[in-house]
Amino acid sequence: MFFVDTIEVAGLGNRSYLAGGERTAVAVDPPRDVDQVIAAAARRGVRITQVVETHVHNDYVTGGLELARITGAAYLVPAGARVSFARTPVHDGDRAAIDPAAGLTLRALATPGHTPHHTSYALEENGTAVAVFTGGSLLIGTVGRPDLVEPRLTEHLARAQHASARRLAAELPEATEVLPTHGFGSFCSATQSEGTATTIGKEKETNDALTRDVDAFVADLLAGLDDIPAYYAHMGPANATGPVPVDLTPPAVADAAEIAARLAAGEWVVDLRNRVAFADGHVSGSFNFEAEGQLATYLAWLIPWGKPVTLLAESPEQLAAAQRELARVGIDRPAAAATGSPADWLRPGETPATFRRATFADLAEAPEAVVLDVRRASEQAGGHIPGSVHIPLHTLHRRLDEIPAGEVWVHCAGGMRAAIAASLLDAAGRDVVAVDDSFEEARKAGLTA
Repeated sequence: MFFVDTIEVAGLGNRSYLAGGERTAVAVDPPRDVDQVIAAAARRGVRITQVVETHVHNDYVTGGLELARITGAAYLVPAGARVSFARTPVHDGDRAAIDPAAGLTLRALATPGHTPHHTSYALEENGTAVAVFTGGSLLIGTVGRPDLVEPRLTEHLARAQHASARRLAAELPEATEVLPTHGFGSFCSATQSEGTATTIGKEKETNDALTRDVDAFVADLLAGLDDIPAYYAHMGPANATGPVPVDLTPPAVADAAEIAARLAAGEWVVDLRNRVAFADGHVSGSFNFEAEGQLATYLAWLIPWGKPVTLLAESPEQLAAAQRELARVGIDRPAAAATGSPADWLRPGETPATFRRATFADLAEAPEAVVLDVRRASEQAGGHIPGSVHIPLHTLHRRLDEIPAGEVWVHCAGGMRAAIAASLLDAAGRDVVAVDDSFEEARKAGLTA
């Protein structure tokens, strides 16, 4: 008998896995905060004997090196990956015993495409593949994007993705469970996946890489590639060098005077509360990145890399969860932090800053408003409000001077990104209204073209 436990890294749209038998197990593509992997192994009563990477990741800092060090496990990394630490290099066809008593073996399958060295791993029970860890190769209904390594390699890697997907489909039984690392909201996915589980057989019926010829597949894949988060440029080098152990101890506590001083010094002060609470009252100059949203993705995408950040949270639990999520993308230690509410973060005599929230129906009643659309270009192309200014959120902090004078009504697709944008504008002294509404309501209100 075997088990496969999924470890969700929801904020980044990724999954990690622990798989094994009654005594020993393998960890696949572990996140930076390895304590949750260790806890999963403890619940199963198994020892982690192998830690494997499908590739050098571009979207998060791996916990693989640290997990191998803590557990004494062998650290298996594709042989073609250029890394500067000791590891067990994996070649196509290599096998590793996971739990001999259970007949469990891991077989490496070279699947270049997401990266040149990408490797998938088939979990075999008594010689038959029962699951395959596909990393950024074959995903649910799509594949991993091929444009994160080097622009000149993108088309070559897109073609390799097609061949790799077909190799997996040809060599593995149709009942084999497909277990990707990316594709649950991750920007490493070429398109967004639908569904949470799949098999080789299902992918043969629905995945473009397996139903279309290579030229048509590559043309559509390249045409549909979306923006790349800026922080991705720092993840690959960090993983190739070997990440340092993560430190999740609480940050230094900042009082109101220190918060004001850090704002005056041009540092980022980030309020983690939900967007409704932030709009109702916040420290002037602070930015709103909701802890319950895609905190790590958008904060790491927007913040100048290496700039000190102070976190404001409503509770120690919210702060600890945010600190953990940010460590996964290399924002290791907040400069300081505080918990409570604006009343705790403001100096005597100061009052909270506020801005309005509204719906698209409200916007329809304000025909002279300056409308700012902060969705990505791929979203905006599918429908927009005529006359609106389009500045994707991830570029907004550098382009504030492009927004016309007047009250700015800012929207996205659902409200979260609009709230971030509204906080940036509010901190810059603009009069702003955050449209906290689904873009489908803009269509219903007759606002879209």
